[in-house]
Amino acid sequence: MPKPAKSDALFITRLYRARLPVTEGLAETCLGIAAEDMAGRRWSKDHGYGGYTSYASLNDLPRRASIFEDLEKKIARHVAAFARELQFEMGGRKWEMDSLWINVMKKGAIHAPHIHPHSVISGTYYVAAPPGSGAIRFEDPRLAMMMAAPPRKKSARPENRPFVDVSPKAGTLLLWESWLRHGVETSQAKEPRISVSFNYRMG
Repeated sequence: MPKPAKSDALFITRLYRARLPVTEGLAETCLGIAAEDMAGRRWSKDHGYGGYTSYASLNDLPRRASIFEDLEKKIARHVAAFARELQFEMGGRKWEMDSLWINVMKKGAIHAPHIHPHSVISGTYYVAAPPGSGAIRFEDPRLAMMMAAPPRKKSARPENRPFVDVSPKAGTLLLWESWLRHGVETSQAKEPRISVSFNYRMG
């Protein structure tokens, strides 16, 4: 009897998910830094950010506040686990956090699709995510080559969709490879969504 036909999954794009309890005082610390960081507020306004980010103004959060140092240690364990799942050949090198920044997104805010160049693993940890505050949308990296592909069924499995939306909750940690294009949908929430984003590279 011939073996039954089968299909293989090739070139998998992985999204790592975990839950980390939100440390008491983390949201207040993020909001306090946002209120004091005038350079970050100016940058956010000049670039139409729809809220606040410390991305272009502060690069020392783990040294600035121990609560971020503790968060970095927790995230690092998950980055190591994700890297093992991806089966990277490290050659004795170690993972280093390249950057970590705060995001405080207000109602109406949107984050256009983008990638994170010069890093290997990127991610976001959600400190506060009220309902309707905007899903993060991941894009199939092969879209530009699907010249004649028909639309997918509404019931298609996530791995067969051109876009996958994830509506996070407080305590959600997401990790992905930095080349994966992603953006954030428009927030409809009255309260701000607070998150901490980061990049890792091989040291």
